Formats: sequence, structure tokens, C-alpha cells
Amino acid sequence: MIQSDEKQRLYDSILERIFFLRYTTGARSVPFERREINVAADELELARPKNLGDVVYSSRYRSSLPRSIVETADGANEWIVAPAGRSVYEFRQVRFSTVVPNPRLSQIKIPDATPGLIDLYSLGDEQALLAKLRYNRLIDIFTRLTCYSLQNHLRTSIPVWNPIRNRWDGTQVETDELYVGVGPDGAHYCIPVEAKGKNDSHNVIQMWQNTRVATSKFPDLSVRCIAAQLLDNGAIALMEVRAGNFEDLAVVREAQYALVPASEMDESDLARYRSATTHD
Repeated sequence: MIQSDEKQRLYDSILERIFFLRYTTGARSVPFERREINVAADELELARPKNLGDVVYSSRYRSSLPRSIVETADGANEWIVAPAGRSVYEFRQVRFSTVVPNPRLSQIKIPDATPGLIDLYSLGDEQALLAKLRYNRLIDIFTRLTCYSLQNHLRTSIPVWNPIRNRWDGTQVETDELYVGVGPDGAHYCIPVEAKGKNDSHNVIQMWQNTRVATSKFPDLSVRCIAAQLLDNGAIALMEVRAGNFEDLAVVREAQYALVPASEMDESDLARYRSATTHD
């Protein structure tokens, strides 16, 4: 069995082979097909990966792309490996590849309404985080909308442009939780939420995919894409990401919430929050 470091070296060698066979100087996208992973392994006389999808998954969520690829990006841009249709991927340049909380942001205290049984029996950081968002209505607080959880772990397909076959194609995705909301003016919203535990980070591909889920399933609703991150101290960061396309990806708003026992809320906290509201 290939060990993890050896496996990563194998993946890096394959991705380098595919990239540089197709890359031309100045290119901002380099499409390729899944079958090319085995072709590259054979050409390099390396073992074929047992899970072709893991080669791409690893480059997105577990490790960075090889330095030889990274160094070809323009300016401060970064390369990602984005979905581009059924069994088709695309090296693509973006402004940033991950969404991370601001470590200098002050944290807002919220009385913790999470049932004790949830804390006692949660099966992992991600599931616990999704539950805390629901029980404490943090999506409502953050977006200033009245929100309702419509479905969690939604598996579906979204339309993507396939640059190899020059047509719209489908790719399978999963969204952690989908909310719908209504604003004070009566407007309706679709709010896809992606949750990450302390040791994970958000990839912009997830934000883009979640936005595509919302716009394709609910084309008449406004979309507000949310990345939720559990911090080391137990606080929760919520980041709203504009992700209509890869060219204008941006974090447009962030807030961090510390869920505390009601007894820890004092008059100084409330006075500070009143003052902040007055100046909004």
C-alpha cells in the first residue's frame, strides 16, 4: 500500500505531468479529463492511483499544488483544480483558494441555546457546528433575515461549462445545509451553508459550487453564500462569500460569535452592543 507521503508525491508527479503537457505561458485555465490521470501515471512509469478522484480531492483539501505549478500563476493569483463537467477538471487561476476567518476580529457574545444532549452526543465538529447554527439561530442573526433550514447534506448536480467538449455539463456536489429566508421587505433568499471544524479550511470551490446549487435550484431567489468555521476557542466565524463566478470571488462580510452561558452576559456587553447598533 502506498503510504501518505509517497501517495502525495505520486499525486504531485501526475498533476505536474498533466499540467505542463497542456499549459501555455500566460494561460489562466488548463482543462483535462479524468482518464489523463492514468495516462500520466503510465507515461511516468508510476503506479496508477486506486482512486482517481482522490488525486483531485487531495489537491483541493489536503495539500497545496506542486510548487512548479504554483509558480506559473499570474501575480498574486493561485491555481485551483475546479470541476468542469462529467469526469472533466480544470486548473484555474483565482484570487485566493481558501476562505479563512480574520484572527483580529472581535467576538460577539450570544447566550448559548444549544441543548446539552447535542453537545454530549455530537459525532463530529461539523455536525456539532451545524446544530449550533440552527439552535442559536446564528444564520438569522448574521444575515438579519428570518431563516429556516430547508435540507441538510443536499446531494445534487449543477451545470458547469465543459471547455473540452464545448457544452454545458453536469457535476455532482454536496451542500452541508440549505436555508431559505425572508427579509423585512418580503424578499426571499436561498442561503447555502458550508461548515468546517477546527482543523479544516474552506475551499473557494465549495463556495462556488454552493452558489451554483442555489442559483440553479432556486433561480428566482437572491443568494447569500455562507462559510461557517469553528474556531480553536470554540467560537464560530460566519463569512459571507460572493461566489457567482471565479473572477469575482470575495469575502464581503464576517462576524464571529462566542456562545456563552446567559450568566456570562453582563451590562458592559449589552451597552457595547447597543452602541454598535446605534452607529450602524
